Amino acid sequence: MLKRSYGQTGKDITAIGFGGMRFDPAMDIDAKAEVVVHAYSKGINYFDTAPGYGDSEDVFGVAFEQMDRSQFYVSTKSNKSDPAELRADLETSMKRMGVDCIDFFHIWWVVTLEDWQSRVDGGAVAEAFKMKEEGLVNHVTVSSHLHGEGIAQVLSEAPFEGVLLGYCAINFPFRDAAVTAAGQKGLGVVTMNPLSGGVIPRNPDRFDFLREEGDPSVVSAALRFNLSNPYITAALVGCTTKQHVDEACAAVEDFAPHDAAHVQQIREKIEERFDGICTGCGYCLPCPKELEIPKYMDAYDQGTLLDDMAVVTTRLKMHWKLPVDQVLQCTQCGQCEKKCTQHLPITRRLEDVYQAVQDNPEGSGIV
Repeated sequence: MLKRSYGQTGKDITAIGFGGMRFDPAMDIDAKAEVVVHAYSKGINYFDTAPGYGDSEDVFGVAFEQMDRSQFYVSTKSNKSDPAELRADLETSMKRMGVDCIDFFHIWWVVTLEDWQSRVDGGAVAEAFKMKEEGLVNHVTVSSHLHGEGIAQVLSEAPFEGVLLGYCAINFPFRDAAVTAAGQKGLGVVTMNPLSGGVIPRNPDRFDFLREEGDPSVVSAALRFNLSNPYITAALVGCTTKQHVDEACAAVEDFAPHDAAHVQQIREKIEERFDGICTGCGYCLPCPKELEIPKYMDAYDQGTLLDDMAVVTTRLKMHWKLPVDQVLQCTQCGQCEKKCTQHLPITRRLEDVYQAVQDNPEGSGIV
């Protein structure tokens, strides 16, 4: 299995990481653990979870009993601003997984700069580094859904050793600045949702143009695009089955990254062929009403691509932490549409987002 150095930590992690967010709730805990152990047997050594990922930490605990602890790394998170609550999250996570130390501990789910400041002011960030001094954590890292420039700012304000962020063929313009900033600082960069939350593999015909010579599937092509960025350490894949593990691992067998010129060609193809999908470039901003338009457009895209508008609610609540009622503040001034390089009907889609949430207040699945 291909490995890369995680920043300056001295740790080499596999280019494919196992994401514990997407276990099938219909499977029992032992069956889920089998998938984790299978990933370990395939050579994967980076396992990521969080307290909010259902029974994921418990699943990892069952799996880890069957694995050599010296041969893999554990990543988990906390979104608490209060130091005591952050520490309680860490202690609970260690107990669930049966480990006495977390290798990569993330300040989790930072979605706005105000949110980030609350973690600083509340003492959570300082507490994380204190836990590192105590030996409970090996490396303090951050996980964020901020725009690229926002993540870059966060990385400049705390001595994190790595970052977990969303990066895929659909949203790369939204995050390029963060990946570059982290890479130039010598930090580890792990990408979540490299397959856009399942959108890419569930729409193979639409994304078939991503495939290049040597790519057996769109999954392979999407992961190859991701890992061709020299600053990216690993792509985190949410595997539900052993087959998912095998397909992800196959993507890095005899891995050959695209050269810079070819990556640029792929990027141009992606932008040309999205056919109405928001790329998250942010040119529509700022909004006079301070609406975070790209995030609402992302939720809309997820719903339409998966043909399940109930996903819109889940995306806004779980991924972006955005209240849908803010959409009502749109005055339909049209400034965003004038600035949109794709000429998308943004105001109409904002209306569709609001209607989707009204029709599906509980959401659907995890995206």
